[in-house]
Amino acid sequence: MLAFSPVHDAVAAAGAAVTWLSDALAPLSGGTATAAAIVLFTIAVRLLISPLTLAQVRGERRRAALAPEVRQLQQRYADDPARLQSELFGLYRRAGASPVAGCLPALLQAPFFLVMYRLFATGEGGGGLLDERLGGVPLGWHLGDGLSGPVVLVFGLLLVALTGLAWFSSRRAKRAAASTGTVAGTPIEGPGAATLGRLIPLLPYVTVLVALVVPLAAVIYLVTTTAWTALEQVTLRRPQPEPIDKR
Repeated sequence: MLAFSPVHDAVAAAGAAVTWLSDALAPLSGGTATAAAIVLFTIAVRLLISPLTLAQVRGERRRAALAPEVRQLQQRYADDPARLQSELFGLYRRAGASPVAGCLPALLQAPFFLVMYRLFATGEGGGGLLDERLGGVPLGWHLGDGLSGPVVLVFGLLLVALTGLAWFSSRRAKRAAASTGTVAGTPIEGPGAATLGRLIPLLPYVTVLVALVVPLAAVIYLVTTTAWTALEQVTLRRPQPEPIDKR
């Protein structure tokens, strides 16, 4: 159905790039060339969309800076939703921010992740990508296809790494919410705040559940992209110093 769609063309181009990388790396990495190509290609794509990530982080910081004023308005106009919306709109407009500005970069990144998923989870556009091996395990192998020594070792190491990265991201999410009272720069108050506060730290573990049902190539991609996200959290989302009062 999507044989002639732009997504199919993008997946085919991505598959050709991974194949080229694998051929280039073969003299150096031998049997791990395709796995290494997946890692390098994933990093290259994350670098390509890094301007979108930066825009998202800037939007989050603007909204986080306005969070105290947003809370004040929510308390002041709790019984007047129409006035509250008007005041919030004016606040964001004066600050040059938007309550949804941080969502746009995230939405623009979605097609890139769709292409990566279809390439590594289905092998579409990748030729014999999923027929290659890592540690004796085909990149198209699922845990449900059967367990053997090499399968347990390769999948086990990757799942341990993915679980550790999920724990790291979950811990940072808890700290951010506790210290700023916001998630992605948005105040977490209201009837669903408690539920949201419990749910957000659990989201990073979804990648571990996904890794249990996708092929090895997709697991390698998940570990790489999750590690890159963790690196972005450390470098781009580190706490900002409080402004110095010079009075």
